[in-house]
Amino acid sequence: MKNTYLILSTALLMFGCGSTQEKPAKTKDAATANPTTYANTITSAELKDLLYTYASDEFAGRETGEPGQKMAVNYLKDQYVALNIPSALPDNNYFQEVPLEILDIPNVALSFNGEAFNITDDFLSVSTSNDININANEVIFADFGIEDDKYSSYKDIDVKGKVVLIKAGEPKNPDGTYVISGTSETSKWSNFRQAFASKRDVAIEKGAAAVLFYYPEIYSMAKLRFGASRSRMSLNDDAENMLYFLIDNKLASSILSDIETNDKATTIKKPISIAYKKVAKEFTSENVAAFIKGSEKPDEIIVISAHLDHEGIKNGEIYNGADDDGSGTVAVLEIAEAFKTAMKDGYTPKRSILFLHVTGEEKGLLGSKYYTDTDPIFPLENTIADLNIDMIGRVDPKHEDDRNYLYLIGSDKLSTELHNISEEVNNKYTKINFDYTYNDDNDPNRFYYRSDHYNFAKNNIPVIFYFNGTHADYHKPSDTPDKIEYDLLENRTRLIFYTAWELANRSNKITVDKKPE
Repeated sequence: MKNTYLILSTALLMFGCGSTQEKPAKTKDAATANPTTYANTITSAELKDLLYTYASDEFAGRETGEPGQKMAVNYLKDQYVALNIPSALPDNNYFQEVPLEILDIPNVALSFNGEAFNITDDFLSVSTSNDININANEVIFADFGIEDDKYSSYKDIDVKGKVVLIKAGEPKNPDGTYVISGTSETSKWSNFRQAFASKRDVAIEKGAAAVLFYYPEIYSMAKLRFGASRSRMSLNDDAENMLYFLIDNKLASSILSDIETNDKATTIKKPISIAYKKVAKEFTSENVAAFIKGSEKPDEIIVISAHLDHEGIKNGEIYNGADDDGSGTVAVLEIAEAFKTAMKDGYTPKRSILFLHVTGEEKGLLGSKYYTDTDPIFPLENTIADLNIDMIGRVDPKHEDDRNYLYLIGSDKLSTELHNISEEVNNKYTKINFDYTYNDDNDPNRFYYRSDHYNFAKNNIPVIFYFNGTHADYHKPSDTPDKIEYDLLENRTRLIFYTAWELANRSNKITVDKKPE
């Protein structure tokens, strides 16, 4: 890969994971060190200097796969080389290649009962499937497409190898309450961000060949997102063996005329045929992985993560992404430098630290998904926790009169101990007001599922997601380095360093006492 930055002198030794690093000071027990000495190396001035480069126009918004993103990964590599923090990968390669593809509108011929329907006009493909041909004599209506302890759409039907029709929402009791929650509150099965994936995953588990999802409220939105005007990105080894379509009212009512009111699973004995041909362009992006090997428990890994990408250039305007997620990216660099400074004094952490910058977060958490689901550099069973940093440099409207805050999400989802450690560290060192609003299971924003920590959490790895909330410049060209509040960025970064220090150097690894959702 071409390096767009000046490479350090060849006299500078570079070391891969597992190689001997520069000779450190005599190893001391890190538990006896004063972490404040090293937290204080994290300064607003250094964070600002890094961010004004990383979120500059030169990086062109760091869109995944584009030249600006390639500049970004080389910049991160050069920072770690300068710090003499080695790669987590063999052969001194800091880049974990992530195979991706841009999915264009597939070629689909769909007919039901002899009538042809057109992609984009009548249905939208939201599949990542390879080529599939289906000819069937029936469609199975599985009402809401739910599989839950309190309700099953599939209990009386077999959909293996079948075309399945489902609809949005969830069932209600005669009194108007929802069956699953038992209250007037909906469950995840009605929240689009979760229902879209959850209903798909159930159908895959049940062996469906294709799913037609009737969701009129979001059809027009999805048409803009997935229709002819936009392409979307995916891992190119992430193909599903099931077709998944959003359908409009014309196709839905042609299959089942009373679909709006019909809540009973049934079989429609009419023929349907689908010929699906994938259209995609393959390319490669990169995660950046640097590594400090632990002195006593090197096989136990603490991951500190942030996404390196942003939105690129749209309509001629650069989306610099200073807060999202330039702030998290430079925080990881400063935390790495603090640990390296401690090592120079002989205080190597007892557990290993993986500094992981992931690509494609804005495209669907792709880089972190590749790391956890396809090619973890270190075994997930040895991964103790993921501290994920995504937007920590600003203040949201709710906290304009209380700047000293931070949203924490996920800290108690899998490990009570992790949550307690997080609280204790903050009370001892940084005294930030933690806001757990978005940690609520019923948070309509579903932020727990919307950043890279989630791919670790779904694999039973405890996580903390550090987040300042959204603001007027979120996902706009105006998210620039001059808007960052660097004193807050400094203190928040120090908090994460202190938390990582405690996790890395405590006698026992944290326990997982809860199950992932």
